[in-house]
Amino acid sequence: MMAISAEQPFRTFPMRALLRFVSLIALIAALSRANEPSRVHIQMDTSEADAVLHILDKKAAGQTVTDGDWRRIFDSRPYRRLKEREAAMKRPFTDDEFRDFVLTGEAAGRGGELRRALEEWRRADLKEVAAKLLAYLPANAAIGATVYPVIKPKHNSFVWELDEDPAIFLFLDPAVTAAQFENTAAHELHHVGLHSVNKYYQALIAPLSEHARSAAEWMGGFGEGFAMLAAAGSPGVHPHAGSNLQDRERWDRDMANFDSDLTKLDDFFRDIVSGKLSREQASERGMAFFGIQGPWYTIGYKMAAAVEKRYGRRALLQCMQDPRKLPAAWNQIAGANAKWSGDVLAAVKAEAITRR
Repeated sequence: MMAISAEQPFRTFPMRALLRFVSLIALIAALSRANEPSRVHIQMDTSEADAVLHILDKKAAGQTVTDGDWRRIFDSRPYRRLKEREAAMKRPFTDDEFRDFVLTGEAAGRGGELRRALEEWRRADLKEVAAKLLAYLPANAAIGATVYPVIKPKHNSFVWELDEDPAIFLFLDPAVTAAQFENTAAHELHHVGLHSVNKYYQALIAPLSEHARSAAEWMGGFGEGFAMLAAAGSPGVHPHAGSNLQDRERWDRDMANFDSDLTKLDDFFRDIVSGKLSREQASERGMAFFGIQGPWYTIGYKMAAAVEKRYGRRALLQCMQDPRKLPAAWNQIAGANAKWSGDVLAAVKAEAITRR
C-alpha cells in the first residue's frame, strides 16, 4: 500500500474546505433569493373569452343559447371590469349591444379561429416575459397585473386601474401570433412596472407651478416609447421585428416624421407652460398624440434608444424615473435633429442625466 506523507493532508484540506465554503455561500445566496418578495405577479383570466366561445360553439351546433350562458359572460370579472372602463371613458357599452356583437356581429361564426388564438395565447409564459422586462425597469419597480384576453367589439388593448388593481386588456385577434401577443403584453406590462414607481416622479414635480406640473405630467407620455424599447429588448432590435409588414412600414413612415412630430409636441408643451391651454384643452391635444402608435411612441422610442446607445442602460433608467430627463438628454445628443425648447425644459426644471 502506498504510503501517505504527512504533508499530503495539508495540501488537500484547503481545497476541500474551499469547496465546502463555496457551496455554503451558494446555498446562502439561493435561500436569500427564495426569501425575497417576487417582483413579478402575473395571472391570466380568460373567463370572458371562454364564455363567449361557449355560446359560439352552441350556435354552431344549432343548440339553444340560454340566459345562463349569457349570465356566464356578464358575471365574468373581465366583462364587468371592461364595462366599468368603458363607462369611465364615457363610451356606450350595453349587454344588448354585446349580444348582437356575439350573435350577428364580428364575432359570429368565428368560434374556431378565436379558440385557436386563445389556446395559442394561453400557452405564453407571461411571467417569463415580465421577468425579462425587469432589466428595463428601476430596481424598486414591480410588475403585478391580471391579463385579460377578451372578445369584444373594439380592437384596442390597454391598461386599466393601475393604482388599485392593475389590469391589461388584450383584444383577442386570430391574426396576432403568439410572438406578437407576447410583444404586446410586454409593452403593457412595462407600463404596469413603471407605474409602480410613479409616486417618486409625482413627488419630484409636486413643487412646480400648476402649468409646469401639467407639462411634466404629460411628459409621462414618453412611457410609450420606453415600453416599445423594453418590449423589443434592445435598441438594436426593430420594435416591430415580429410584426406584420403593414405595421412595420407604418412605424417606419411615422419615424421618418420625427423632427416635425417633435416640433408639434414641443409646441404642445410650450402652450401648456404658458397657460394657453386649460386642462381639458391639454387633454384633448395630448390624447391625439397617441393615435395607433403616434408621437408619444415614436418620439419617446427614438430618444430612449439614443440615450441607451450613448449613455447606457443606467442613464435610461434615470429617464424612466424622471421623464423630464429624457428631452434634456436628447438635446445633448440630437445633433442636427430637432430639439426641445429651452423654455419648456426650464419651466419643468428638467435636469440632465448623471453618468454614473
